[in-house]
Amino acid sequence: MSTHTTTAGPAISVRGLEKSYKTLHVLRGVDFDVAPGSIFALLGSNGAGKTTAVKILSTLLKADAGAASVNGFDVATQAPDVRESISLTGQFAAVDEILTGRENLVLVARLRHLKDPGGIADDLLRRFSLTEAGARKASTYSGGMRRRLDIAMSLVGGPPVIFLDEPTTGLDPEGRIEVWQTVKELAGRGTTVLLTTQYLDEAEHLADRIAILHEGRILVNGTLTELKQLLPPAKVEYVEKQPTLEDVFLALVGAAGRKEQS
Repeated sequence: MSTHTTTAGPAISVRGLEKSYKTLHVLRGVDFDVAPGSIFALLGSNGAGKTTAVKILSTLLKADAGAASVNGFDVATQAPDVRESISLTGQFAAVDEILTGRENLVLVARLRHLKDPGGIADDLLRRFSLTEAGARKASTYSGGMRRRLDIAMSLVGGPPVIFLDEPTTGLDPEGRIEVWQTVKELAGRGTTVLLTTQYLDEAEHLADRIAILHEGRILVNGTLTELKQLLPPAKVEYVEKQPTLEDVFLALVGAAGRKEQS
């Protein structure tokens, strides 16, 4: 559990977020809330605006309009407090491959000026099933192990909110499953997870709530059950078939595209 103080209300709150680069409108009025201790998936194709939203929430980028808060702190006016409350894991693992897994964790703990860096490292190695690999150089790790180490490094200091931007990009199926299990355990321990992904099965497998982001706008936001209810069940040979998240995503994105063209 986090050692940081959290506030009542949503762990993440976004209202009317807009961001443009000259004539390119990346975010066009985005709204959503993320409940504490939940996994929220921002699902969308490449270029939908997912990474831009995460950069604004993690104070790496300023919004053109709208407001957002993380752990009760305004991202524009209380950026240092936001940064104290979060950790960001990007699309590619940021581990030092020359160091061992344990040395990577010790280094981050020392940079954060924490007591007992070695104890913190050993605890995280246990949590992420990396104890046996802890003395090996990170360059020898599989993709899944490297990503797990990357997420473990982001948890040094116990941030209450973690952003995972496309965490399984480039991983094989086994590595993806390893990361999925890690993300579920994070939420189980009370960490709030905002996950961006373009993989439908990833959102379906992990998220408590899913928001579909398309061309800078949220098309829908709800639980998997709520999203499936947006489409009628298909009947095949008299056997009722519930729509999948893939059916919902393609129907909504296709409809939005036809509206843009009309």
